[in-house]
Amino acid sequence: MKEVLTAFLDEQYPLFKEVAQYIWNHPELGYEEIKSSAKLIETLEHFGFEVERNIEGMETAFIATYDSGKPGPVISYLAEYDALPDINHACGHNLIGTMSTSAGIAVSTVIKETGGKVIVYGTPAEETGGAKVHLAEKGYFDRVDAALMCHPYKAFERSGSSMAMEALQFDFKGKSAHAAASPHEGINALDAVIALFNSVNALRQQVTPDVRIHGVITAGGTVPNVIPDKSQARFYIRAATIEQLPDLVRRVKDCAAGAALSTGCKWESSHYELGYANLLTNEVMSDTFTTNLASLGIPVEEIETGNDHGSLDLGNVSQVVPAVHPYIKITDGSHNLHTTEFCDAANSEQGYNAMLIGAKTLALTGYDLLTDPHLLQNVKEEFQNREKRA
Repeated sequence: MKEVLTAFLDEQYPLFKEVAQYIWNHPELGYEEIKSSAKLIETLEHFGFEVERNIEGMETAFIATYDSGKPGPVISYLAEYDALPDINHACGHNLIGTMSTSAGIAVSTVIKETGGKVIVYGTPAEETGGAKVHLAEKGYFDRVDAALMCHPYKAFERSGSSMAMEALQFDFKGKSAHAAASPHEGINALDAVIALFNSVNALRQQVTPDVRIHGVITAGGTVPNVIPDKSQARFYIRAATIEQLPDLVRRVKDCAAGAALSTGCKWESSHYELGYANLLTNEVMSDTFTTNLASLGIPVEEIETGNDHGSLDLGNVSQVVPAVHPYIKITDGSHNLHTTEFCDAANSEQGYNAMLIGAKTLALTGYDLLTDPHLLQNVKEEFQNREKRA
């Protein structure tokens, strides 16, 4: 039966390549992926999936289901398809969305024999305020037994970890004045945001090595002869686990309070994007994925240990259902994610061939979960035990 899955994907490769190329050629930012989501929905419906659109008011989110009509596990694949500003699909989401979609379609061709369901979740805006956070909070993953997706990269990697993250915005309010004639009448909001950055830089010396705090000034005045009465900064605050974040966020907010006090400004904080939980890789499912990847001819010694590549909204999903997020090599170069070179790799023959390998591995792993009750039980037991230890 596994041969049926891989043969189907080989046969349909021209179609799936065309889908991925279409998404690459029509880059759309988060929650604006009208064409990309429509293309994936069109493909899923062509193969008999029932599609729910406009999930939780998110126009470009969808849930596509293929039900065998028989009892059995529910396997899910997560599709991403948002692009980045200026550098388009430099994270390879055109490949991610198509890998998950094609893997789900492949599994649907055998699910009448295996029983169960396969669901493809269309999840917009992974780069900024990801939809998976909303879907996890609203219980949409409570209906599934496992969640799988695969990410393009410069190497083959096992599913690893990701950092928990909060996105904090700080707004300072002062008082404008003529910077030369009457500076004593002003309260400089730009000084406050600079003081905040200096305090955060000092704070970095007193945190654990797995913490990352980085930000930009998004407002700080317009002309040099007017003391700025408003300033703004945005930060990503990251830690290894979601449990570490509250104290870290408190300390950064204390920096903001001190900056406001020292300059005479008023301040407030808010979240400008959704926060992400850290990824909890299900190691049993990850081992199964790696075994299937090796069965397709990828030498085990070329599959690297999973590393942390930042923050993922799949982290929130992994807190409520067993999940994996491995990486597939799409380039022989040293090009990193979020570069123009990686964007080009996501539209290369090597990239599309790698997409096919990823889709096959996802489909084979889903088939194992559908047909091996002992494997699925081990996956669930690991997840439950991790929950208890958390």
